[in-house]
Amino acid sequence: MSDFLTYKDKPLVRKGNTIYFGEMTEKFVIRLEILSSHKEGDLEVADKIKVELIKNDSEKLDNVTKSTEKNGFAEAMHFATTWLDRALADK
Repeated sequence: MSDFLTYKDKPLVRKGNTIYFGEMTEKFVIRLEILSSHKEGDLEVADKIKVELIKNDSEKLDNVTKSTEKNGFAEAMHFATTWLDRALADK
């Protein structure tokens, strides 16, 4: 059992405004960066999110193969899951 929050059976790990999605042992992971947000009541809601598909290298995490900016977390996660699933299927 994982200690991480998961989405579609893949872990989500957040530190500050950066979220990693996917297994760090896989060939690709997604990095989501919250670029802006706003308040809705007591909650902070992400407005603009940068989505990056990263080729996972044990030495570094700056091998960006695809990048886009999306409005809202739902739209960002739609791209994230699609990109990650396709990249991992092309092993």
